[in-house]
Amino acid sequence: MKKNLMNMQSLDIYLSSLSMEEYREIEDDIRVSEIKLMPLRSWDIYNDYYARQLAFLRQQNTINSFKELAKKFKWKNDIDAVFKDKTFDALVLTNKEAKIEWVSEGFSEMTGYSSRFAVNKTPHFLQGKETDKAVLERIRQKLSREEPFTEVLVNYKKDQTPYKCEISVIPLITENTTHYLALERQAG
Repeated sequence: MKKNLMNMQSLDIYLSSLSMEEYREIEDDIRVSEIKLMPLRSWDIYNDYYARQLAFLRQQNTINSFKELAKKFKWKNDIDAVFKDKTFDALVLTNKEAKIEWVSEGFSEMTGYSSRFAVNKTPHFLQGKETDKAVLERIRQKLSREEPFTEVLVNYKKDQTPYKCEISVIPLITENTTHYLALERQAG
């Protein structure tokens, strides 16, 4: 294979050095049909597989980063169960006062806001005119009861583009709830 590739590169160099007259003299002797090309469909399948693998590895890396935080704060939650069968684009960790303490890299990619900008703010900066007040009230009530929940609301990216965001919130517990983890993903 390597030898064939070298031969093809050598042929390319040789052919590019010919004048048009010289090329026409040998044109019939070149058998292009012998060159095996990877079908475009094969590349698409490989590319799709690669993209899925990359997304899976990034998600695992994010989960591992969060597990380090879990050790630091000594939460009693079963962290593996928190992520079992869940997909997310971003993780957001807030304290009891709803101030953001940590966001994953996916947060910046999803919203356009840096982690530096988000930390010490409440998620309110993501909301705007299309954010449903009834959804926000349901979220407040569920947070006050310290129960896990999932809601979909309209948030806004840094460039003010609205997007539907599905958030799954889990209270994180030592003796009492100390933080909330939101698994967020862009919905439909």
